[in-house]
Formats: sequence, structure tokens, C-alpha cells
Amino acid sequence: MSKFTIYQVLPRLFGNYNTTRKPNGSIEENGCGKFNSFTNKALSEIKNLGITHIWYTGIIEHATQTDYSAYGIRRDHPGIVKGKAGSPYAIKDYYDVDPDLAEDVPNRMNEFRQLVDRTHHAGMKVIIDFVPNHVSREYHSDAKPAGVRDLGETDHPEWHFSPLNNFYYLPNQPFLPQFDVQGYTEFPAKATGNDCFTASPTINDWYDTVKLNYGINYTEGGQRQFSPTPDTWFKMRDILLFWASEKIDGFRCDMAEMVPVEFWGWVIPQIKTKYPEIIFIAEVYNPAEYRNFIANGKFDYLYDKVGLYDKLRDVTSHNFPVRNLTYCWQTLNGIEDQMLNFLENHDEQRIASGFFAGNGMSAQPAMIVATTLTRAPVMIYFGQELGELGMDYEGFSGFDGRTSIFDYWSVKTINAWANNGKFDGKNLTDEQKNLREFYRKLLNITITEKAITLGQMYDLEYANFNNPKFNSHEQFAYFRKYEDNLLLIVLNFHDTHLDTEVRLPHESFQFLGINDGDIYSCVNLLDENEKYAMVQLGSAQAFYTQLPPWTGKILKFEIIRL
Repeated sequence: MSKFTIYQVLPRLFGNYNTTRKPNGSIEENGCGKFNSFTNKALSEIKNLGITHIWYTGIIEHATQTDYSAYGIRRDHPGIVKGKAGSPYAIKDYYDVDPDLAEDVPNRMNEFRQLVDRTHHAGMKVIIDFVPNHVSREYHSDAKPAGVRDLGETDHPEWHFSPLNNFYYLPNQPFLPQFDVQGYTEFPAKATGNDCFTASPTINDWYDTVKLNYGINYTEGGQRQFSPTPDTWFKMRDILLFWASEKIDGFRCDMAEMVPVEFWGWVIPQIKTKYPEIIFIAEVYNPAEYRNFIANGKFDYLYDKVGLYDKLRDVTSHNFPVRNLTYCWQTLNGIEDQMLNFLENHDEQRIASGFFAGNGMSAQPAMIVATTLTRAPVMIYFGQELGELGMDYEGFSGFDGRTSIFDYWSVKTINAWANNGKFDGKNLTDEQKNLREFYRKLLNITITEKAITLGQMYDLEYANFNNPKFNSHEQFAYFRKYEDNLLLIVLNFHDTHLDTEVRLPHESFQFLGINDGDIYSCVNLLDENEKYAMVQLGSAQAFYTQLPPWTGKILKFEIIRL
């Protein structure tokens, strides 16, 4: 698959123009975005940003403190729901969509289908979450197709473990968490979602969820009992097939490494046999397991959180030298194009927050690396392109530099851009407009320049370690090249203006198959006003350029035939 870009968005917050923003506010007080908030105009503007895929986060019905019993949906006990809105990762019904997102609750699935159709009509593809490791404590499907047995319906709760069971049980033990759950009862207790095999989870555990059983006996040596195939495998395969039939283009698989890789290797080929174009993205955090999940788990792409994300954040925060990025991509050793690169998502702190860079503009060089270093896909989180701070106290989610996934809220920067549904950006500040224009240019370059989508990369850092005009602690440079398309990317990870000279070793020209010393015309793709009529690229002389603080250049060279 060619390089693509993902716009992750939480529909609950997108299109909610209510400005009450009361901490711990109800849906009636604080409002809620809807499927219908993604109008044709909104989708067109997202597409124009340079986006090919939208990851709609929180689509599948999850536990909530909002009462939908009037529509035949069971109420959730508030003591085991995180926040008024609830966590999108405490799935309550795998066969239904979140009623919060519907204008007309009984028609909620049709409203979602219309959103999928609008997204496709706008020229983008749809990704949703698949949450395989855990479900809400009171999971119950009231929308499952005829003949489908619910999770746990045929379990033997008197058994701690059996591959026939969908859950893990603590026989003869009541659920007694180490905090007040306001009268909630569960007997026998089930194991908690974060591999907590006790009846007494703490407030820091994933207490709102229960762990699903894929055939691993965790408390008795970790035996893997996969023959006969565990019942949960079949149920989860059918859920994936259900959503694939709804014209979904991809699944972002939550905490995929907490589910045995054998299950993924079994289920993904079955889904792809029927839907060959569908993609699977794994949220994984253990680099030692990367190749296992690609080769044996059959995933298309993996999160690169503990690799490129962590390094780019460290470099942006001045904690580590930028030259460490070389080691970062080298350790992937051939699978770098199968990683998903990002600087923000719903789990991480906002770039512009006081916990990260303090300003969205400061991440420009890091974002250029994330988008152009390899052929890997790249993701941004809604509001990132506007410098969203994430510095609100929403309720369950505290003052932590993140945008809440648990509370009813509205996002100030998104609302300023949306301008009550006009999506014209008239209410944005000049700085927000400039940042969004940077992202628009960068993301469109990313998906159109063949040197990035198809080309080779040559890291120039090693050739400049001893260069007195190049500081490898603050600067980074590399070539991207495909056929006659040649790019030189030069980056300044510092808060001072930079005059630099980049050495171009003869080996780089040999590796890329270009002549050492040819003459080119040149333009900076991020600033079309910066053009050069004649530039010589060769190992005999360094390439000179200037860079303002926290910026980068993507220089495109066209050979001049003399």
C-alpha cells in the first residue's frame, strides 16, 4: 500500500459547539458531537489537509453514565464507569454504535453508515477501533445478530480458567475493589482488563473492564491452550467480519500485544480472504515483539511509540541529541515502513501543552521527520494542526495535557476552526492559521512526492559528526530519492537561528545512483518563495542553508541538463 495519512478524531468532541465546559458535566449540560457533525464541508476540509484516512475513535457502544434505557439499552452502574461519558475502550456491545453520537438514537446505525458513505464520497477511508483484550464489566449485547451467543453466555463461572470460557473468574470471590463502587455487585468476580487477576483491583487498574480469555492460563504457568480453538476466537472473528461488512477500511487494534499473537495470525488472514484491502494496525509497545506481530500476527502496521515517538519527543524537549534518531530507525532494520508514526494521539500529551513543547510550532522539525523519514504512514490527532493545548480540567480527566476521552467536553481550537459548522477557520488566530497551513503543506507533500511515498532514504548525520558547521545535537539531515525525484531535508531542533553547512559524502551519491557534482534548480516545498536557479550538489563542497528556530526545509532538486 502506498503511503497514507490518518486523522484521528473523537466524534464525541468534534462538532460539539457547546461552550459550557462544566467539569464532570452531563451530556445535557456540556453537549456532545454527533455523526452528523462530519458534514460534507467538514470532510472536504479534512481531506484538503492532506488526509487519506480518518480514524473515528469511540464508535462502538461503550459503558456510559448517560441513561439510554428508554431505547432498550441497559443502564451501566456509575461506580464502574470512568467519567460521565465513559471510556471508549470499555466496550458494552460489540455489535452496536455509541448512542451519544446519534441525532436519532433508534436510527444510530444508519447514521453511522451514512458517515461512512460521506467519508468515502469525500475521498477518504474509514478506520475504527477494534478492542479485543477487554470489555466493560457489565458487557451485554442487545444488538447482536440472530443466532449469536453473547460473551460469557455459556461460561462456567465456577472454573477459574477454561478455553471454553470468554472470561477469567475468581470462583467464590465477590468483586471488592479497593475503592467505593456505590453498591455494584459482581459474583464471582472477573479478572480486570489490565491482566489483574484479583477480585480487588485498585483505582489505578482498568477497573471498568474485564479481561477476555483467548486460551492462556495466566495464573497457572501461562499455558497456551489453543487446540481446540478457544470460543473467544470465533466470537471475535465474527465481530470483525460484522464491521468489515459495514464497509470499514481498517481496524486500529487496541492493546494488540495483550492478545496472543496466534489469534491474530489465525483471524487476520480470514478477514482478508473476504476483504483483501482492509488494513490492521496494532497498538504495541514492545519492540522485541514487532517482527512477531508482523510475520506471525499478520499485521500491516504497528505503533512506533517507544521508538520514533519517544525519540522525537526527547529531542524536541532537549533531553537527547537529534543524532539519536539515526539509531532509532536503524534498530527497525527493514520494518521501518510498517510502523505508524505520530506525535499525538488520545493517549499522549498534546504537543502544545505545558507537559510537552509548550507550543505547537516547536514540533515542526519533529513532524517533518515523522512524515518524511520513511515510507511509513503518519497520523495526527484532531486539533494538533491547530496547536490544541489539552490543558483543561474536564472532570474524570484531570489537568494532564491530554484531551479527555472520558468526559463530555468541547475543544476550543476545533470550535474556532469549525465556526459553528462553517469550517472556514475565521475564528483562528494568525498563529493557528500558520500552523494549520504548515500541516496542510507537509501532509500533502507527504502523499504526493514520490521520493517520500516510494523512495530511498540516505541519512546524512554520520557524515557530519565532525563538521564544525553542523551540530548533530540540534540538526538532522537526510536525502529522499526516487528515480529523478530528489529531496534534501534539513532540520533545526533549536530555538536559535541556524547557519549551517551539510556535508554530502560521495557514498550518498553512489547509494542513490546520482552523479556527484551535478547542477540543479531547487525549491523549498514548504515555502515556494525560496527558490534557487542553480545549485551544485557534490562531495567536494558542503551544502549551505539557513534555518529559523524550530523549522525545517524540504528542498526539491531538478537536474539542469547543460
